[in-house]
Amino acid sequence: MTDFAALRRTMVDGQVRTADITDQRLLAAMFELPRERFVAPRRAALAYLDQDVPAGEGEGGRRLLKPMVLAKLIQAAEIVAGDRVLDVGCGSGYSCALLARLGGFVVGLEEDAHLAREAQAILDDIGSVNARVVSGALAGGAPSEGPFDVIVMQGATEIVPAALLGQLKNGGRLVCVHGRGHAGKGMLYRRVEGDCSGRPIFDAAAPLLPGFAQPPAFAF
Repeated sequence: MTDFAALRRTMVDGQVRTADITDQRLLAAMFELPRERFVAPRRAALAYLDQDVPAGEGEGGRRLLKPMVLAKLIQAAEIVAGDRVLDVGCGSGYSCALLARLGGFVVGLEEDAHLAREAQAILDDIGSVNARVVSGALAGGAPSEGPFDVIVMQGATEIVPAALLGQLKNGGRLVCVHGRGHAGKGMLYRRVEGDCSGRPIFDAAAPLLPGFAQPPAFAF
């Protein structure tokens, strides 16, 4: 029988702590949360690898971000108790469950309706009462659920996510991976008095989220 607690400890100590993650609440949450519940049973042994893992039962493109990338994004967002958080591309709900242990209330946004239902069922089963999953196009965000203190994107964008930035409260933060492939950067955006500015915070790679690809350039 697989010792998932041991795998979680190895993940936290070998992948997360070594990436300068010092938020003790985040480290504790990653150790306690059963990441294997958010992948298909046949992939349970892969849940703690240092890679992006297919989410849920589906064979589509949604992935659980590799633990180091997810942890660095969440730490940069500086989530505090009471924050309202939007989790864009939440997949099977692992990131929602993790964020729910740090903030006040989490809205998971997933455009794959089957995966959204799967995520909600898992969250209900593990008792994440302050997280709810809604279905809709990722690029549009969830304006009826906002505004938000924090927005976390569970994948890469090739464009500035303007619609999402517009759903931040004053002082709100958005974290994402910008760029495709190994040229990507973890980004932190802040909204201050109606203006948003971003800065790179670490090198990162993540799967591209639907709706966030750079439009093809027009050629004469």
